Amino acid sequence: MDKKFEEIARFAERSGAEAGSHGFDHTLRVARLCGIIGEREGADPGILIPAALLHDIARPAERGRGVPHEIEGARVAEEFLRSTGYDPALIPAIVDAIRTHRFRSDEKPATREAEILSDADKLDAMGAVGIARTFMRAGEDGGEMQDAIDHFHEKLLRLHDHVHTDTARQIAAGRHAFLTAFLRELGEETRKER
Repeated sequence: MDKKFEEIARFAERSGAEAGSHGFDHTLRVARLCGIIGEREGADPGILIPAALLHDIARPAERGRGVPHEIEGARVAEEFLRSTGYDPALIPAIVDAIRTHRFRSDEKPATREAEILSDADKLDAMGAVGIARTFMRAGEDGGEMQDAIDHFHEKLLRLHDHVHTDTARQIAAGRHAFLTAFLRELGEETRKER
């Protein structure tokens, strides 16, 4: 990881890392996807990578106080970046990307970097990783297998239609196909058990 992003990564890990489906490993996968997509789509890594590293820093606040993590995370990220002397010209775009990354948000990404962060976050909810995270999340919430399956149908099967960039669409196609194949097989196996 680039030296200028290491301090941001350390702060993100200390601030927002929760074990489980939204752990710091999720943040690092999103940042890696942002790097891949951003390079192909001509994004500014000085905006994109900090936004990716900081996008879930307020997850604990959401669970604890019910505040939307994208709103609180944008506020905390801005405060942190200003305290470190990060380029002030880039901070508003980083904050905007964090504020608009969430699938359920009413605010939509307005910049290429914000679109890529939103795409990368969605991609990490798809494919094999998305399947694993969904079952982890169901367990975290005290749910059962059916709760995870419901989540696939309520959200994950829709994600491929909501990515913004060509690169993310290409990645999403493969992950979506894997997800639908998994659900087909799971349906077959559970039908045989009845």
